[in-house]
Amino acid sequence: MLLSWSGGKDSAWALHVLRGDPSHEVVGLLTTVTDQYERVAMHGIRREVLHAQAAAAALPLIEARLPVNADNASYEASFAAALDVARSRWPELRHIAFGDLYLADVRGYRETLCARLGWQPVFPIWGTQNDTATLARTMVDAGLRASLCCIDTQQLDARFAGREFDRGLLADLPAAVDPCGERGEFHTCVHAGPMFRTPLRLHRGETVLRDGRFAFTDLLLED
Repeated sequence: MLLSWSGGKDSAWALHVLRGDPSHEVVGLLTTVTDQYERVAMHGIRREVLHAQAAAAALPLIEARLPVNADNASYEASFAAALDVARSRWPELRHIAFGDLYLADVRGYRETLCARLGWQPVFPIWGTQNDTATLARTMVDAGLRASLCCIDTQQLDARFAGREFDRGLLADLPAAVDPCGERGEFHTCVHAGPMFRTPLRLHRGETVLRDGRFAFTDLLLED
């Protein structure tokens, strides 16, 4: 199957879970990348970091390219084109996995879109709505390492931008914030974990505010 890869902790953990199940085989990653910015959509992860992640996971990467300020129709067309590329490479491929945790409307949208495109969605880490705190600690204790690369400052203070996703962060998060950021409070960039052959060496760049709301921290590969 394919795995929808954001570069963040949830898709990385989904890969780890899938690889632990002998009934599944992940053959590639699919990521939405914004043209002009050359960054992962929503997360703001640099394309070169994205490709380093794919190399560390030992999986080929397919990019769904999006124009800046793309609407939903553009996203769906790009996603469909990327799936066509995947099927031309692996003609028998029918499944794509997502790292969603519990948002029913998001899952419903993915199920409808995939059905229309002739694909079957899989949700390997679904169903943790009542215990994302335990899931977050499990990720950290298993060796997953990530940095907060995007903060929605309407839900979480910008001072959290760039912080490591660790037990210290989890202890500091306000009670109203989901420990896994499932409601969009924050996004992460994974740089190490059991799903990678080798860790990525990243250093923190500047943090900028976009759209008057989202604080993006630049993460760069070390030379």
